[in-house]
Amino acid sequence: MPKRFLVVGTATNPIHDHEFRALAKHAVDEFGREPTTGEAWERFAERLSFVGVGEGLEELKETVEEGMAGLDEEAQLLHYLSVPPKASRGIIEELGMLDLARGARVIMEKPFGVDLASARELNETVHRVFDESQVFRIDHFLGKEAVQNLLALRFANGMFEPIWNRDHIDHVQIDVPETLSIGMRAKFYEATGAFRDMVVTHLFQVLGFVAMEPPTSLQAKQLVSEKTKVFDSMRPLRAKDVVRGQYEGYREVGGVARDSQTETFAAVKVSVDNWRWSGVPFFLRTGKRMHRSGNLLTVALKQPPRRMFPMDSRYAPEDFGADHLTFELEDPGTISANFLAKVPGPTMKLGEAYMDFSYAEAFGGAEQALAAYERLIHDVMMGDRTLFTTADGIERLWELSQEVLENPPPLRDYAPGSWGPDEANELIAPRRWHLHGAHP
Repeated sequence: MPKRFLVVGTATNPIHDHEFRALAKHAVDEFGREPTTGEAWERFAERLSFVGVGEGLEELKETVEEGMAGLDEEAQLLHYLSVPPKASRGIIEELGMLDLARGARVIMEKPFGVDLASARELNETVHRVFDESQVFRIDHFLGKEAVQNLLALRFANGMFEPIWNRDHIDHVQIDVPETLSIGMRAKFYEATGAFRDMVVTHLFQVLGFVAMEPPTSLQAKQLVSEKTKVFDSMRPLRAKDVVRGQYEGYREVGGVARDSQTETFAAVKVSVDNWRWSGVPFFLRTGKRMHRSGNLLTVALKQPPRRMFPMDSRYAPEDFGADHLTFELEDPGTISANFLAKVPGPTMKLGEAYMDFSYAEAFGGAEQALAAYERLIHDVMMGDRTLFTTADGIERLWELSQEVLENPPPLRDYAPGSWGPDEANELIAPRRWHLHGAHP
């Protein structure tokens, strides 16, 4: 941060500055990498203030103008909108009316709309006030070190890029189960659900990194362009491509409708219809109250066309799937290679083997890695758009999902602590979800 800056918190309900500072201290104590003690914290805390905006943004405008007068001339204004899509439009319009948008940048939290029509409407509102270059639609998944390392692994290593195509890869999985329930987010979750909240917003974005063609450079324009081409190549989803589930007991949660049709689980089969990926299915899965939490990308390789070792109990474990690379995308992250090797002994018996790479061990510890939001907010301050999505990209993803949103497949029950409804296994069959037996 520069020596002179100001952070103004806002919400409909006002609190005192000292309460906001205490709230910030508690959050940093729980999640931050630096201790909230000593002179450094005191200097930071002095820069925190709070404004209630229940009656409108006029008081915020006054606070901003007073604060900017005490900063350097090159200081810029950055708005962070962590609000539901319905609230975004009114805030954006008022920022424009109060002249708080000129020269400013705005970060918008997901979901960016809830369908194609609402996304287009929101984009139109935003573009009446902000130029697209001022808008940063944030997805914290893309700020993770492990996700960004996909680019390095693919494009900086000769052993991976030549096989990253339909000739060598059987299928790809992106798997983000959670053991947590919806907690206190019933109102938000009832209006979104797992498909809107996670698949369209997060998992499709990771898919874009996995499937993109090599950009001419790692500059924002070229990288975002290649990721958008992936979205353009994706086939629209059909109901048969999606499994929706709801964990037993969800409807008893406070704030949830007793006849709720909101899914807490979604499994999706995606086809990327281009030269590189034709015929290679991408399987995405996410859900609440699952057996375990994870954040994995699995790239399963094709079997050799002529096998010296038949896949039966005499030679190899019967439950072994395809050879695969597994990327743990939760920071600091790991990469595992899963393959068959000879078991020591007098006979030719194969066993499952692993090779692991750990970021924490290889590069001096996880404390060196930036948290996802740290990196992304820093990128916004620097004007770096590499890890952010365009309006066209957002609308394309909603367009691909429109048929499923309008005519969703049936809702399936699943037991808390399970791997979701059985139909998810049928969706991926004859393959299997690799997270079940993922190497720790």
